[in-house]
Amino acid sequence: MEEKFNPKIIGIFCNWCTYLAADLAGISRMQYAANLRISRVMCSGRVHPEFVLWAFKKGADGVLLGGCHPGDCHYIEGNYKALRRYILLKKVIGQFGIDERRLRLEWISGSEADKLRRVTNEFTETIKSLGPLPNRDDIEVDAFDESELKIVEPEYVTS
Repeated sequence: MEEKFNPKIIGIFCNWCTYLAADLAGISRMQYAANLRISRVMCSGRVHPEFVLWAFKKGADGVLLGGCHPGDCHYIEGNYKALRRYILLKKVIGQFGIDERRLRLEWISGSEADKLRRVTNEFTETIKSLGPLPNRDDIEVDAFDESELKIVEPEYVTS
């Protein structure tokens, strides 16, 4: 009997918006795919491309980046910086044989828990359709402090 693929998805979320949406979704007992593990950063502009590559190398099948809507960044222009990096990173991951659909960026404010639920479910289905990420050993990542990307375990059940 073949085992069903259950993807691992890392969410790297802005502290001020998308992380708050995830918190609101939990408080509101919204149901969404339990494949998502969240890492909180102070700003989406703080997400270094190595964070994404490291997540893929260490077992993520997909990476979801979340930040404040353009014009609403707590740090003024951090989300524009994140967008520029995201566009470049989508090109770079292809060089490692990673389908660009495995990386997604979304602007989700703290009050948009329903959007977070929808995006998480959609992204999980996309990753399921792609299957497990092959060739992780081909991903090269320079050393960085892994404590910067600590996964925050939710206190609530989301599935």
